Amino acid sequence: MFESNIVFHFVQVTQWFFLGYFVALNGIYLILTIISLSVLPRFIQKQIIHTFPNSETGFEPPITLIVTAYNEESVIIPTIRALLQLDYHEFEILIVNDGSKDRTLEVLTNEFNLEVLPVAFRQRIDHKPVKAVYQSKMHANLRVIDKENGGSKADASNAGINGARYGLFMPLDADTILERNCLNLMVQPYLLNPDTVGVGGNVRILNGCQVQDGNLTKIGLPKNLLALFQVLEYTRAFLSGRVGWNYLNSLPLISGAFGLFKKEAVIEVGGYSHKSLGEDMDLVLRIHRHFRLKGKPYRLDFVVDPVCWTEAPETFGVLKKQRVRWQRGLFDCLWENKKLLFHPRSGGVGWGSFPFLLFLEGISPVIEVAGHLFFIICYYLGLINGEGALAFLLLSFGTGFLLSITSILLEEITFQTYPRKKDLMILIGGAFIENFGYRQMMSVWRLEGIIKWVLRTKSSWGTMTRNASWSTPPAVAPAKPQLPPIPALEQVKKTKAKAKTTRKKIA
Repeated sequence: MFESNIVFHFVQVTQWFFLGYFVALNGIYLILTIISLSVLPRFIQKQIIHTFPNSETGFEPPITLIVTAYNEESVIIPTIRALLQLDYHEFEILIVNDGSKDRTLEVLTNEFNLEVLPVAFRQRIDHKPVKAVYQSKMHANLRVIDKENGGSKADASNAGINGARYGLFMPLDADTILERNCLNLMVQPYLLNPDTVGVGGNVRILNGCQVQDGNLTKIGLPKNLLALFQVLEYTRAFLSGRVGWNYLNSLPLISGAFGLFKKEAVIEVGGYSHKSLGEDMDLVLRIHRHFRLKGKPYRLDFVVDPVCWTEAPETFGVLKKQRVRWQRGLFDCLWENKKLLFHPRSGGVGWGSFPFLLFLEGISPVIEVAGHLFFIICYYLGLINGEGALAFLLLSFGTGFLLSITSILLEEITFQTYPRKKDLMILIGGAFIENFGYRQMMSVWRLEGIIKWVLRTKSSWGTMTRNASWSTPPAVAPAKPQLPPIPALEQVKKTKAKAKTTRKKIA
């Protein structure tokens, strides 16, 4: 009798623990969503003026777009074509070929007529050695850095920062497609607040869309179910999470796929870390830690209207590697920046978003997997009734469905990216189906990431296979324009020719 009472009380306490954790986690998600529902419509109304033609003021600073590429021969050309067509008064494209083993450098050379540029390379932050710097003879604002492989995107990004000519830089993936007006929208926080050091933008899934001649010609939903679920995840993360935390001045992350940073501020904190698999979050947290704890004025911002499109994994194997790496990267970042946690000067980051990431979202895979196993075992042992277990599961699924539906509503209110009624029905259907298997699978994979982080097993970025199904060949192969030679290169050639003529005369 005594032992049965102990078991009964243990089961009750454990049930209340799981229920309390569930309420806390989803309650904060709901609060962030409510903030977004309040903030987003007003923000979009204010931003309408920036969508008008010729909205430049003439004071926009120049920007370096840093495209890191490792074995990206299938997607690099349409990506660069799209970047060349951006609507911004002054920018350069700097491609960092991070020791690719495929034909990435070869296809770039053939497509853009690259030539070795004899320049000095100043290394202010660490990265693997640079083998050569190339200049396009077709586009004066296109250069390529060819370097030894550094084993991480952080190493390639640091090389790009060292090679950037301008004071603002935007790190991009090789499969990223930017909307034409996004740079004008991204730079606005820098014009409004001189203390701004970083700005994040909105990321959407490219699968199901079509890109031709570097232009996004058709927006659609992916037919692949895994990619569709990721559309919902990205919508929740950017339209609810990022907007909510930014409103509270506690933004913990600017996506590595789409952010605009002040070069000197990033160099001041040491550039991207080679230690972390989550180099984008680590950089943002180190900026918070450096500036907040030293009492320096700064601002990290998020603007939802500039959009970039990126390819999502469509296979279980690639998606699993990505999510395990993300989870390990999360704990890498939290551990390296633990001084922020409840520090008197850490503000909303140290007292809001950081504890949330650590104690709620970070360990959620452990609690979720353990919770599901607990209720299943207790049900089969007769320790809880079927109605109680079913009620908990329905509450869990219902809250997840509600969060997804609210994010879809935010999308419809603000952007209407997918205007067809069929697309809306598909998104709602996906929001329902993902609760039965997909979310549980994500929890298991993220749990694996935590275990690997605790055990400190060997980690790497791995190969992220891309199919580039969104890229369609041009209707007619464009003729390569015969532009005048780049002045710097032309001057070098004239100098060499003049020296050769002088030697002949002397002889």
